[in-house]
Amino acid sequence: MLTIKELYDGLETKTLKDQSLTLRGWVKTNRNNGTIGFIEFTDGSAFKGIQLVYEKDKVDNFAEIDKLRTGASLEVSGNLILTPENKQPFELHVDKLVVVGDVDEDYPLQKKRHSAEFLREIAHLRPRTNTYTALYRVRSELTFALHKYFHENGFIYVHTPIITGNDAEGAGNVFDVVTDHKDPAHFFGRKASLTVSGQLHVEPFALTFGKVYTFGPTFRAEESNTTRHAAEFWMLEPEMAFTDLKGNMEVIEESIKYAVRYILEKCPDEIDFFTKFFEPGLRARLEALVKSKVVRLTYTEAVDILLLAQQKGTKFTFDKIFWGMDLASEHERYLCEVYTEGPVFVTDYPKDIKAFYMKLNDDNKTVAACDLLVPGVGELVGGSQREDRYEVLKAKMEALGNLKDLEWYLDLRKYGGAPHSGFGIGFDRLLMYVTGVTNIRDVQPYARAFGSIKY
Repeated sequence: MLTIKELYDGLETKTLKDQSLTLRGWVKTNRNNGTIGFIEFTDGSAFKGIQLVYEKDKVDNFAEIDKLRTGASLEVSGNLILTPENKQPFELHVDKLVVVGDVDEDYPLQKKRHSAEFLREIAHLRPRTNTYTALYRVRSELTFALHKYFHENGFIYVHTPIITGNDAEGAGNVFDVVTDHKDPAHFFGRKASLTVSGQLHVEPFALTFGKVYTFGPTFRAEESNTTRHAAEFWMLEPEMAFTDLKGNMEVIEESIKYAVRYILEKCPDEIDFFTKFFEPGLRARLEALVKSKVVRLTYTEAVDILLLAQQKGTKFTFDKIFWGMDLASEHERYLCEVYTEGPVFVTDYPKDIKAFYMKLNDDNKTVAACDLLVPGVGELVGGSQREDRYEVLKAKMEALGNLKDLEWYLDLRKYGGAPHSGFGIGFDRLLMYVTGVTNIRDVQPYARAFGSIKY
């Protein structure tokens, strides 16, 4: 019993030539001319499939095989024949075919292109299409690549809680965790919600282990229907002691390049597919990223660039551009898609538009923050050097009114505190960037978005 991946991996040895093999998997397509038939067959182990050849005078159930529909599950045995003259390097000539699971006539996936909107309505079946077979394989490999990078670089993996008593950034858009609607505090004795970030909980571990990260689901209750927002999404959040903003950006750049390089190496067929059907320049863009040095701009420089672009005729929907504004997605994409034509760090944002835990710069106007902006997505990574001065942080928290119940977070600054930095990678957005898929609902197995939840 072999997998199709094992056949491709062992192709160079040719040791399986003309040997009898058994495979298990599913029908992609089935056609015949009355005496000989061809099944495009996949078992999920590789993006590529294998062609099964069945002949009327060599199989007992030719008529049954002829009727097999797309999606049927099979166990097949036969000889592996090398076919270097064809598009596929080999094919399996069937001696025996057993139908494990047949398919009803109303099976919604057929040999044609289906719209993304249609496939979202059948999320339990869409992994079987070429697009989602490729997408979810890349998702798996990208997850592993990030874990591999941080493991190889001495980071400790920490599991932070999904249920929390704080909203991290103070945004207020959280999902409450309630067991008794008459008494929302019944279960925990206080208000609780789903986490918007694991950062606050992972920081204490950085001040023990030096370098740590958490990777898990996070939740935002924003009533947004954009292609970039979801109510549930995955975040990878590293935290590093004795690290300033510059060191933070170096790790961001290095980890992203490592992951992209890994995908180019491990998923070449999938990247070729996405380059062909989703973004013609995708492979070249990813290869260029790996070789490039990410440009760095301050927020002040970015605002000047946007103002100049506006003066030269560029139209922005959010056209009131001024120092102190929060950059909109169109502004971020202009900076990375038009101005730098590639990824760019924007640093030193105004303190009033960033989170309370970010380190106040000497100008008393900006904080040591950075956002990595990438073409097609906009903001991909957000990070900062954390405020490590006890009195400064305490004053900020008191002004915001979030000191109560976060005293433990402030304690870190007086019990062996140290300069430290960290960032968050929006994993689903990173997957969008790597594949060229433009809607976050299409890179998540079961998307959670405002207005609907089917699964």
